[in-house]
Amino acid sequence: MKNKFSRSVALALVVLGLAPFSSCINELNQEPSYEPTVESVYRDPARVKEVLARLYATMAVSGQQGPAGQPDIAGIDEGFSNYLRQYWMAQELTTDEAILAWEGDPGVPEYNRLTWSPSHSFVRAMYDRIFYQISLCNEFIRQTSDAKLSEYGISAAEQTNFKQYRAEARFLRAMSYYHALDMFGNVPFADETSTVGTEKPRRIERAELFAYVESELKATVADLAPARTNEFGRADQAAAWMVLAKLYQNAPVYLSTTPGGTTGTNRSAEVITYTNKIIESGYQLSGSYANLFRTDNSSIARSEIILPVRFDGVRTKTYGGMTFIIHASVGGKMSVTDFGIDNGWGGTRTKKNLVNLFPESQADKRAMFFSDGQSLEINKVATFTDGYAVTKFKNVSSQGVAGNDKVFPDTDFPLFRLADAYLMYVEAVVRGGSGGTTAQAVTYFNALRQRAYGNDSGNITAADLTGQGGLDLVLNERGRELYWEGHRRTDLIRFGKYARGYNWPFKGGVQAGTDVELTRTLFPLPTSDLTANPNLKQNPGY
Repeated sequence: MKNKFSRSVALALVVLGLAPFSSCINELNQEPSYEPTVESVYRDPARVKEVLARLYATMAVSGQQGPAGQPDIAGIDEGFSNYLRQYWMAQELTTDEAILAWEGDPGVPEYNRLTWSPSHSFVRAMYDRIFYQISLCNEFIRQTSDAKLSEYGISAAEQTNFKQYRAEARFLRAMSYYHALDMFGNVPFADETSTVGTEKPRRIERAELFAYVESELKATVADLAPARTNEFGRADQAAAWMVLAKLYQNAPVYLSTTPGGTTGTNRSAEVITYTNKIIESGYQLSGSYANLFRTDNSSIARSEIILPVRFDGVRTKTYGGMTFIIHASVGGKMSVTDFGIDNGWGGTRTKKNLVNLFPESQADKRAMFFSDGQSLEINKVATFTDGYAVTKFKNVSSQGVAGNDKVFPDTDFPLFRLADAYLMYVEAVVRGGSGGTTAQAVTYFNALRQRAYGNDSGNITAADLTGQGGLDLVLNERGRELYWEGHRRTDLIRFGKYARGYNWPFKGGVQAGTDVELTRTLFPLPTSDLTANPNLKQNPGY
């Protein structure tokens, strides 16, 4: 198998228009009138911005054509190969928040049961997606160095713009390396200084990769646009602060010397530092929780969303991303009209663990479940009506108007939002981080509760945020606020509840759920890459 870091940037160059930026929107299936060269592209500032757009769009689309036909990666159905779809499944299907009925599809049963192996198709696709993105970013950074820009005759004024573009590419690369750090641990490493196609990437261990991601984000942040000033969908300083905060939040896991351990350095003080920067930069909670997950969230909920993966039913056609998240969650007696789609795929629903986080006696508006004809218990994974359906994401606006296309949604996926920063601050205070106060943590926590309840009936006090009870409260609130947004696996691992001591239906292949090996807190490196690169070493337990 071809090494991930030897991919050509040509794949990025032949796509002339993608959706993340308002000024770069064209049909995905539009064919270029000629085959561009690297030199012709990077001599043209407008086209360079289009290549940058492709780096963002790699999170959303699955290939060069849309919705299918020219996939970025091979070895898996193109719809399944999408970055966001793979990330969502890795973070949600392997936890107490989601299960997928399609037991006949390769890869699905093992994610539902936490029984994957190094040859698992989803594990390989997630790994390939991460390193495909890194390779594209490396090439963009390589081609936009100061020396290259001078060689290409780029004006001094345009070089200022290119400096920001390069910083955004470094951010996107750092975020993908963060995903690699979180999911795979010790991985291959290459950057823009690596020789393309002639050397095998070296193996970087988790602690060194942690330091690299940290240093890249810190070095890049000054060249990013100030918070809330960039085009919606492009990274700014707040996005970099968010990944830094997440890096520090999970330091006890990432810097642990034992698989599944949480004994690494407590970096809660840094979490407080960077969440403060985000909170103080002008973001505001959306007045409506539901509107965060509608087609017009780019306008009416923009004040809360720090970085989205953008979707457009006309211009970002893919069977992954929001197409999968929305369609797969609809089935049974659910009305497709309510979701703005043509049909439901009858796939994903939730487990009783998530439903039980919302007591019936509490009027929490975040409890978005469909129970008519659905059972709380899951007896058969392949039966969609076993388990409550989740109605959180829809292809309709805040006014109930369907999106532009009933197959491909317009709804943006919120990767990072202010509510998460609030809860990260709260957790850091509970874990003893300096620089924060319990009083402020209570204020942030209650702001989310008041939006959810519509009043102060769900408010907590400082006493609620002490000891193990305080940690349990934070984890449960993260479940209530952030479910199905791609955080749960990482959260459960950090709180020591992923592999052992807490179970959910079909975990470990048992209907009632059972403990699994601590090594399951990391995915294995794919067999194909271990064979291709002798510098790599398999994660323990695989």
